[in-house]
Amino acid sequence: MGIFTTLSLWAQTGRDSIKRSVNLDEVVISANKTEESKRFVASQINVINSKQIQFSNVQTTGDVLTSTGLIMLQKSQQGGGSPVIRGFEASRILLVVDGVRLNNLIYRGGHLQSAITIDPSVLDKVEVFFGPSSTVYGSDALGGTIHFMTKKPRLDLTGKKPLSVNAMQRYSSVNKGSTTHMNINFGFKKLASFTALTYNSFNNLRMGRTKNPFYDTIYGLRETYVTQMNGKDTILGNNNRYIQAQSGYKQIDMMQKFLYKPSHKVEHQVNVQYSNSTDIPRYDRLTESNNGQPTFAEWYYGPQVRLMTAYDLNLNNTLGFSSIHVGVSYQDIQESRYTRRFKNKNLSARIEDVGVIGYNIDFKKAIKAHQIRFGFDGQANTLKSSAYKKNVETDDESPLDTRYPNGNNTVNHNAVYVTHTYTISSKLALNDGARVGISTLKSEIKDNSFFQLPVTSVTQSNPVYSGYLGLIFLPVKAFKFSYLFSSGYRVPNIDDLSKVFETTAGIVIVPNTALKPEQTLSNEIGMTYNLNNKLRIESTVWYTLFNNAITTGATTLNGLDSIFYDGKMSKVFSNQNTRKAELFGYSVSITANLSNSGQIYTNLGYTQGNVISEAPNQPLDHISPLTANAGYIYSIKKVVAEGYLNFSGKKDILDYSNSGEDNQQYAPKSGMPAWMTINLKLGYAISNLFTLQGGVENIADTQYRVFASGIHGPGRNFYLTARFNY
Repeated sequence: MGIFTTLSLWAQTGRDSIKRSVNLDEVVISANKTEESKRFVASQINVINSKQIQFSNVQTTGDVLTSTGLIMLQKSQQGGGSPVIRGFEASRILLVVDGVRLNNLIYRGGHLQSAITIDPSVLDKVEVFFGPSSTVYGSDALGGTIHFMTKKPRLDLTGKKPLSVNAMQRYSSVNKGSTTHMNINFGFKKLASFTALTYNSFNNLRMGRTKNPFYDTIYGLRETYVTQMNGKDTILGNNNRYIQAQSGYKQIDMMQKFLYKPSHKVEHQVNVQYSNSTDIPRYDRLTESNNGQPTFAEWYYGPQVRLMTAYDLNLNNTLGFSSIHVGVSYQDIQESRYTRRFKNKNLSARIEDVGVIGYNIDFKKAIKAHQIRFGFDGQANTLKSSAYKKNVETDDESPLDTRYPNGNNTVNHNAVYVTHTYTISSKLALNDGARVGISTLKSEIKDNSFFQLPVTSVTQSNPVYSGYLGLIFLPVKAFKFSYLFSSGYRVPNIDDLSKVFETTAGIVIVPNTALKPEQTLSNEIGMTYNLNNKLRIESTVWYTLFNNAITTGATTLNGLDSIFYDGKMSKVFSNQNTRKAELFGYSVSITANLSNSGQIYTNLGYTQGNVISEAPNQPLDHISPLTANAGYIYSIKKVVAEGYLNFSGKKDILDYSNSGEDNQQYAPKSGMPAWMTINLKLGYAISNLFTLQGGVENIADTQYRVFASGIHGPGRNFYLTARFNY
């Protein structure tokens, strides 16, 4: 069937194609890197399947995550999407694609847009692991892990359909967005190939025109923007102030997979993924002003390039093990940022080239009532950081301080782990696991002329460890109760320890060589009620203690509390392990099949976080307000429809962190108001080959902005998608 389910099957089972699971025995992989039933997993895991992703018609993979109703997605620009899980964001949650870690040595603690380098058109499913998951996945999995799983090549065991072709064309009115996708699957009895190509073109994004009913005025209109005319920076009036000028971008994604399965015991797979964007304007920075003048004439991320090549070997029932998996991977990532202040002739360019080698071997063995999994994994990260300053009038280039040290930079992770499930009885099960390892960092500054730092090289070696213990109680078929104690860790990387950069206007971060790993200890209690796979109620209450939290604080450099940086005096700050914080929250998800044709659902999540090492206690950054969604899905014959609401609570300005990461400068004075959007989606299977999908998002054209974001959400959006499946 290729990347999408064939339309004939969709027409027959449309009522199941986009429904949310109410099955307690749903199979998940993220908990222990192997397939197992959620019934015997103590962790909270949310699954988004390919049919739901296809019907959602999102523009980026980041937007896929918001369908859970439990994840907030921060955006500083249209080409962005930084998910927040249980109050943790960016480098404190782990992104994984097909078993390969995406987090690398320059993942920052602020906001990231790395999720958009994964093509949603090739996703088979997404699993979100809530809470610390370092025991299975290692560093960075403090708040959770998001595992993106792409489609596998399909073998043709019957010889009747060696070729599958799938194509999609989508148009969105709110940004004149166009998405073109095509994939081809060649399948034989032992060998298969899957090839996919996607091209996205997004114009400037239009915000909503209707005043947010939860706020007393309209804010954030794009009145003017800067362009160059006759070689001079010129302020122009925006013809339509609801159009967020200078927010458009383009992107191309490609994937090639080969599968070779010589027998039922052996499987080889090669996985190549490539993503490349055009320049992506940093919209929030382009809206900043100083004394009535724009702060920046140019601020954009250069093309974000991600190339991943991976090889996987899977052995089943071999050498006395149920399964053995061996994986090796290489990633080449290129990131850059370009900034130029208004009426300044010099464009600052900072470029980062990252290489990551990953390797792992995993074993699984069943011994009576015990499922034992153990293995070894590691990553070797390298970074080359370069920079230059270019005169936009003469094209002359001159040296510039790099964002990261301009010498050799490496971060290595190596660890062993073991996880175990013991089915004590039909009503009681135990989950436990542990990980131990070592992480090392080396960084050096070759050219110290810019800041004359007292330290030009850093070497760290940190032992790492984590574990979890969970208990599952199944008193009757319909109920599941669980308790889980787990720990997580995050080792300081180059971004934490060695960078020199301006985080907000007037504040410069300098290195601190004494940083220690961050740690979390979490307790959670879960309850699931499932009535004959017709009604499912799932709730979780959790509490997390966050130790050695890396936050920014005032310091000195060469005895001075301020330095001259990028044309102005700026205060000196550094990353420090000075804070301890506590986070707690809850989530509730309800799904009910009203009939064979109809299903209702609702999801709600709440998080609270405070720094407890300071008196009085201060709000912790990245704490999203209450999030929720609710919807109704109806299907009959060839038609599928979904109406739903997305809701976000208010974030009062007093609840913003003082670290600057919550971006209060992009919010109204009283804080980010609550907001709600009303949405409708439809799908119609015209024939066995063609499907039409369409919808209206934000029907009321409400103006809103997600907390901590620097760009407004889309206004009323009409979209139409045509799909061809052979």
